[in-house]
Amino acid sequence: MAPRIVLLHATPVAMAPIQAAFAERWPEAETVNLLDDGLSLDRAKEPGAISETMIERFVRFGRYGHDMGADGILITCSAFGPAIDRLIETVPVPVLKPNEAMFRAAIAQGARIGMLATFGPSVGTMTDEFEEFVAEAGRPASLRTVLVDDAMARLRAGDAETHNRLIAERAPDLRDCDAIMLAHFSTSRAAEAVRKAVDVPVLTAPHAAVDQMRAMIETGGSARP
Repeated sequence: MAPRIVLLHATPVAMAPIQAAFAERWPEAETVNLLDDGLSLDRAKEPGAISETMIERFVRFGRYGHDMGADGILITCSAFGPAIDRLIETVPVPVLKPNEAMFRAAIAQGARIGMLATFGPSVGTMTDEFEEFVAEAGRPASLRTVLVDDAMARLRAGDAETHNRLIAERAPDLRDCDAIMLAHFSTSRAAEAVRKAVDVPVLTAPHAAVDQMRAMIETGGSARP
């Protein structure tokens, strides 16, 4: 029987990139989409640390996904790090953070890592997670983030072309980095435009996440490096 992977989305713009990644890398998996776009709307009203109320709400969302018979849970929004940590402790199936695999790949590229982000509230939690992976890897690395303020609004309005162009225009700010990460699943659609703008490795999250989730399922949840 195909494994059921529940995808937790806090914004609809993250759905297409991860579905495309599954179709390319693991088409045998049965994917189920759960969307609560109120999560991202309300998270944007908490620009600092995520509140306990939001954490509990996110965990309830994840537990509902587990109750659907999930063999694994993959989160596609990067603004909920502490809530994902709580969910990992709560459910007995593999739970994967959206950028975990991409962070590991970036650290392997070198010590100067850049990140192009489009959702401000995610930057703090992503920076904390990146530093955790750096410490775990035992090698020095620093993160420099450029926030492209208007790109997410354009994407939500259906203008992916402008979204991609705005992100690519800021990529040269990070041309001295060893690698550039596109922070969110939704920004992965700008990868081609960014690669045309800089001669630096450009990393995206969806494909790496699918590969790691598959490895976790096939090894019984033990495939974290």
